[in-house]
Amino acid sequence: MEQTLQLSEEWDKTFPQDKNVAHEKVVFHNRYGISLAADLYRPKAAKGKLPAIAVCGPFGAVKEQASGLYAQTLAARGFLTLAFDPSFTGESGGEPRYVASPDINTEDFCAAVDFLSCYAGADADRIGVCGICGWGGMALNAAAVDTRIKATVASTMYDMTRVNAYGYFDQLDEDGRYELKRSLNAQRTADYAGGSYARAGGVVDPLPPDAPFFVKDYYDYYKTARGYHVRSLNSNEGWNTTSALSFLNMPILRFAGEIRSAVLLVHGEKAHSRYFSEDAFRMLKGENKELLIVPDAVHTDLYDRTDVIPFDRIEAFYRTHLK
Repeated sequence: MEQTLQLSEEWDKTFPQDKNVAHEKVVFHNRYGISLAADLYRPKAAKGKLPAIAVCGPFGAVKEQASGLYAQTLAARGFLTLAFDPSFTGESGGEPRYVASPDINTEDFCAAVDFLSCYAGADADRIGVCGICGWGGMALNAAAVDTRIKATVASTMYDMTRVNAYGYFDQLDEDGRYELKRSLNAQRTADYAGGSYARAGGVVDPLPPDAPFFVKDYYDYYKTARGYHVRSLNSNEGWNTTSALSFLNMPILRFAGEIRSAVLLVHGEKAHSRYFSEDAFRMLKGENKELLIVPDAVHTDLYDRTDVIPFDRIEAFYRTHLK
């Protein structure tokens, strides 16, 4: 059912390859018929079926960035991991390109669970997901609907429906939201008339002197050698402008309080986005839910700072709940 995708054969990640971890490219499909490209990581010394984890994010990134780093690191610690590009982005399929959808992108996680449930090297009864930044919210949304997911980690989480509908720090009111809708719908007309889709632009470049800290934080990752990747939307021209429309009236965490499986939310103490995890945690129920605040860390520290990301705690969480 998979279409043929053009996959890079070179190691083009933003992080070094671990010689103790086997790596291969794979393709799977979601229930909308979109083929997704992924990197499968497995500890070379491992035998038999392994607990498996699907990893994705951040929002506007590709699997060669933070999600691949998380996946390879967890594979080195004994897990089978799958870092994938969401629909319409990176090496994955889907037309038109560079579209985001709260429904389809939640489905992407569930489709990764489909693949792992049927993969010979994975234990179908021990599958978890890990979402970074905007895909942290998608991971929680997937866990709310997919009972096959036994453990979820959301790292430096964004709720993309909330930030689109209410703006950063919930500063967008009803009038502001109406004007945003007017602008986006005018762009729809222009796109249709012109036969192409305008792009919203990735992280601003050059960086304005008066840019707020969180914009500087993103620039330091996506626009420098630290995290730049040629296929990353945030590193380049960004999403289609009208992608934001589907997030304006579709809250993804509506049933987060009904998640019965284990959840670990990880966030930096000084991250501008910390409120997303704290508010999500208040919705969760049960003793198998944890909120871990990493001292002094900012938002993108949890993208790639291996001395800051609490991999020991993340590993222990998965080992406990993917028994």
